[in-house]
Amino acid sequence: MSPTTALAVPSAGRQRAVQAAVCTATVLVVGFVASINLAVPMLARSGLHPGPAQLLWIVDAYVVFFACLVIPAGAIGDRFGRKGALMAGLAVFAAGAALSAVAPDAAVLLVGRGITGVGAALVLPNGLAVLVHATEPERRRRALTTWAAMSGIGGVIGNVGGGAILSAGSWHLLFALVAPAAVLLLGWIAAVAPRSSRTARPIDVWGALLLTAASVALVLGIIDGPERGWGSPFVCAAFVLAAALWAAWVIVGLRTRDPLLDPRLFKLPALTAGCVGMLVAFFGNFGLFYVNASLLQYVHGFSVFVAGLGILPMIVPLLILPRFVPRLVNRFGIPRVLAPAFVVFSAGLFGLSLVTDGSYVAYAVCLFVIGVGMAPALPALTVEITGALPQHQAGVGGGLQSATRELGSALGVAVVGTIVTQTFDVPGAGGTAHTVSAALAADPAHHAAVIDAYAHATSLALRITSGIVLLAGAVAVILTLRAARRARQNQTDPSSTSTGITPQEA
Repeated sequence: MSPTTALAVPSAGRQRAVQAAVCTATVLVVGFVASINLAVPMLARSGLHPGPAQLLWIVDAYVVFFACLVIPAGAIGDRFGRKGALMAGLAVFAAGAALSAVAPDAAVLLVGRGITGVGAALVLPNGLAVLVHATEPERRRRALTTWAAMSGIGGVIGNVGGGAILSAGSWHLLFALVAPAAVLLLGWIAAVAPRSSRTARPIDVWGALLLTAASVALVLGIIDGPERGWGSPFVCAAFVLAAALWAAWVIVGLRTRDPLLDPRLFKLPALTAGCVGMLVAFFGNFGLFYVNASLLQYVHGFSVFVAGLGILPMIVPLLILPRFVPRLVNRFGIPRVLAPAFVVFSAGLFGLSLVTDGSYVAYAVCLFVIGVGMAPALPALTVEITGALPQHQAGVGGGLQSATRELGSALGVAVVGTIVTQTFDVPGAGGTAHTVSAALAADPAHHAAVIDAYAHATSLALRITSGIVLLAGAVAVILTLRAARRARQNQTDPSSTSTGITPQEA
C-alpha cells in the first residue's frame, strides 16, 4: 500500500532545531551503551552483590533489548507516527533509568536496564525517521551525515561523560542524571519536531515476532560465547535456533503481502553494503571501547575520570571531518570514500596494538587515526542504507541501521573479550585468573607481570580486530562498487532491476 501524502517540510530554522534534538537523543542512547562499562567495578563492589552472571547481564540486558527490537520499533513508527514513537521511546527510556537508579537489588536493576533498552529501541530508528521527513531533500544528505557522526561520537561521549559522573563515587548517579535528561529531550522533541505522514501498511506481526526471536537467539549466543565457551551446548543451540528462525523469517517474508522487512531488499547491493560496513565499523569501535578503559586505568594508571577523558583524541576528527563527507561523496562516490576510511581505521587499530604499554602520546595519536577512519565511514554508510529504501520506510531503515550497529557492537565486545580472556596468561596465577583484578588478588606481589600480561593480551586482540576490519571493510567496498554499477544501469534502463521493488537508489 502506498503511504499517505507527505506533510509540509518545516522552515530551515526548525529543521536545524529538529536535527539538534534528534542528534542529542541519539548521543544519549548510544552513549549509554558505553558508559555502563565504566561502572562495572563499582557495581561489583556495591551492596547489590551481583554474581558474575548478573553483572554480565546488567551490562548486556540493555544491548539485547536495544538490538533486537529496533526494526519492529521502526515499523511501529512508520505505521502509527514517528514523532509519537520517538517521544514514547524517550519516556520509556527515562522510566527504565529512574527504576535503575533506585534499584534495591540486582534483579530490579536488570529489569530497569531491560526497560531502558526498549526505550532506546524506539528512540534510535524513529529519531532518524523524524530527521529524514523533517529535512528538505537538498539538505537531507548533510543532515544524515551529521546524525551519523553524532551516533559515532555517542560512544566516545558515553565514555567521557560516564567517567565524569562516576568520579563522584556512585553508580546510582549515572542513572539518576540520565532519566531527567531523557524527559527534557522529550519536551524538546514535542516542541520542535513536526508530524510526518504515516504509511498505511499493516504491521507484519509474524515477521516482527520471528525477526525479534532470531535476533534474541543470535545476540544471546554472541554475548554468552566468551563466558560459556563458543562450543558450549547453550551457545551452539542459540546459533542453531537463530539460523532456523532467520530461515523461517525469510520464508514468511517472501509469502507475506506487506512484510515488515522484505528479504528481497537484501538483493540490493547498496543496502547489503551499508549493513556490512556499519556492522564492521561498530565491531571495531566497540571492540576498542571494551579494552580502552581497562588499558588506561590498569596499564597507564589513570583514574576512572581521566580514563574517560583519555578517549578524547578520537573525537576530534569525528567532530571536524564529517562536514566534508557529502562533498567527497559527490565528487568521488561512496566506494572511493569508504576504501581509504577502512584502511585508515584498520591502521589505527594496528598501531594501537603496538603501543598498548607505551606512552600515552603514542596511544593518543593512534586514537586520532582511528577517528580519522571512522569520520567518513559512518556518514557514507548511513547515506547508503537510507538511500536504498523508499522514504515511507524510513523507520524500518533506521531500525535496520540500528540493528547492524548494535549487532556489530555486541560482536566486537564478544570477540575482543574472548581473545583477551583466552590469552591473558598470568605467571603464578595457576591459569585461574581471567581478569586483571582477579590476577592481582591472586598474586599481588607480581603487579608488573600481571599488567604486562594484560597489555600483551589486548595487543593481540587489537591486531586481530584490525585484520577483521580491513578484510570485512573490503567486502563492504566491493558491494558498494556493485551498488554504484547498478545505479548507473538503472539510470539508463530503469527496468534493469531484478528485485521486484523500486527503491530510491538501487
